[in-house]
Amino acid sequence: EYVLMPHLKGEQPPCFTVFQEKYGAGEPNDGMIDGIINEIGDREIDRIIAIGGGTILDIAKLLVFGSGHTCEELFTKGKDLPKVRTLIAVPTTCGTGSEVTGIAIAEIRSLHTKLGLATPQLFPDEAVLIPDLLATLPYSVFAASSIDALIHAVEAYVSINSNPYTDAFAYEAIKRIVPAYRKVVDSKLDRTVINQYMEDFLIASNMAGIAFGNAGCGAVHALSYPIGANFHVPHGKANYLVFVACFRKYKEKGADLTEIEAILANLLGVEGDVWAALEQLLDGILERAPLETFGMTAQHLEEFPDTVLKNQQRLLKNMPVQLSEEDIRSIYAACMEVK
Repeated sequence: EYVLMPHLKGEQPPCFTVFQEKYGAGEPNDGMIDGIINEIGDREIDRIIAIGGGTILDIAKLLVFGSGHTCEELFTKGKDLPKVRTLIAVPTTCGTGSEVTGIAIAEIRSLHTKLGLATPQLFPDEAVLIPDLLATLPYSVFAASSIDALIHAVEAYVSINSNPYTDAFAYEAIKRIVPAYRKVVDSKLDRTVINQYMEDFLIASNMAGIAFGNAGCGAVHALSYPIGANFHVPHGKANYLVFVACFRKYKEKGADLTEIEAILANLLGVEGDVWAALEQLLDGILERAPLETFGMTAQHLEEFPDTVLKNQQRLLKNMPVQLSEEDIRSIYAACMEVK
């Protein structure tokens, strides 16, 4: 509501409108989605215009199936349901790329994790990029969402499903984000500088969405979901908490990261440990903290790897090397101490 209404200059929306914040803050969960489905009820709606961040876009995707479904039913049966509504997606953050992906993610509270539904019916029919809608984006949301976009691009680039086309989109996204981050950090996070590059961040997010929507993400997203669901950490931040540790583990297990490391080294202007340099840059955008800070305990360290292996095979199958339960546990353990 706070994004839309100022642009209407006092006028009411010229259509039936649902504001997500009425059903809770933060990222999508089954209670929020069921509440919105119930508010829409049996109204005859042909077209949905979704204006918002990843939460709103992901929820709107689930509404294309029409009425009469619960959130849990949509995530278990959605692949077999017909699309009955047109969807136009207008992102107001620069991270998810949700406006060009056929994926929706939500927290299913009974399972204490997030689940994804990936099916062609979820692809928006049109995507509209309006940089001005991001001018008042809170810094914390900008930081978490833009890091999410960078991770989308990097994960897509190393996915076993990547191809020259997804690589091109991923590379262009990385090439826009990393130099812009260097300018933002040099400016000491000056908002004027951030807004100067906001169109680049928005386009990069969209390109990264095309890349990972076709090539898929991997361990970073898989391991971040229990963190986000259990400790209510914003998605992009949860990804960043395990990002570099996942790629260090890939390398330790023999993954060939030569190409992505060369790209990053060139954009960062460094030689040697590219991942340390990238982490230093990203720490200037969004400070990391040990997982214990968010409530992670030794018990979670035992439980989360099993949860990941059971619920996130959609993502794990894209990894450049396979990770065992012990590998996943060691990544979490590494993230319980921030050096």
